[in-house]
Amino acid sequence: MKNTQLLVLVLNKVEVLETLLIEFNAAGIKGATIINTTGMAHTLASNKDDSYIIASLRAMLSDDIVDSRTIFMVLDESKVPVARSVIRNVVGDLSKPNTGIMFILPVSYVEGGMME
Repeated sequence: MKNTQLLVLVLNKVEVLETLLIEFNAAGIKGATIINTTGMAHTLASNKDDSYIIASLRAMLSDDIVDSRTIFMVLDESKVPVARSVIRNVVGDLSKPNTGIMFILPVSYVEGGMME
């Protein structure tokens, strides 16, 4: 498939996951892989055997985010703006803390079923 992109969304705002998936489906985006993930800040903050620097980081980063979901979607380039729009509408402003991060990478080769 030519002009294929990998959209990756690390979703910290996990309470909107089901709505996000429903909206992807409604927009014609049928395939995604979702994994449970934990960020570096949370992992460092939860370590009990730490140095002064790590303890300071823990104090600064002690929010309630325990885990996140990372969503991978291999999309035809024409679906990327649609997916981005759905994400913005459901998740909100990604520049706000504890919301998420989205990035897109070109895919040079795909083999296997893509559900579009």
